[in-house]
Amino acid sequence: MSPDSSEPRSKVARLIEAYDLAPLGADLEAAWLGEAGERQSLRDLADRFNRALLLAAVRDAGMDVVDGEAQNYYRLLTEDSVSAGRQVEAENRLDAAGVDVDALREDFVSYQSIRHYLTEVRDASYERDEASSGVERERSVIDRLQSRVERVVRDTIDRLRTAGRLSVGEYRILVSVDVLCEDCGGQYTVGELLDRGHCDCESP
Repeated sequence: MSPDSSEPRSKVARLIEAYDLAPLGADLEAAWLGEAGERQSLRDLADRFNRALLLAAVRDAGMDVVDGEAQNYYRLLTEDSVSAGRQVEAENRLDAAGVDVDALREDFVSYQSIRHYLTEVRDASYERDEASSGVERERSVIDRLQSRVERVVRDTIDRLRTAGRLSVGEYRILVSVDVLCEDCGGQYTVGELLDRGHCDCESP
């Protein structure tokens, strides 16, 4: 089910079609705009979308799951706090049931993909105050820098592999910048800190 990432079409749109999740697009838009209650962040929506992919993959494989089990599998596959042993155990159970875990991970989307889908494909827009707009502008700068680092690293690895100076199988580039507050000890990715608007020094 992994679509070709080189295609210009929105990854989220392609996955909605591939996994037969047509109603999910409207649900994501409504949640982002806060039409049905409290507005959800793009990161929350990315997690929601990825959990829906996992549930669809599990059901396609004919695997019986109880309520909440698919969400737990997603947590085991993605959260850094999960031990390597528990992650491998979850991967093995899914693999034994016929779920291609590697392909599923490739299909998981980032919050940037959700934002592109909502704004460019569904033409949704959310009115933000001036302060929030400023944060989004700065976030875009950071996103572009991280994308540039990813491209440079990938190009370097591919060049060295082609020249026979590096041996590596199929790989992914993971670029993350963390911020550690030395006062409260809180550690966040840049995106998480911008979403929160504060560290643990300040109560929400």
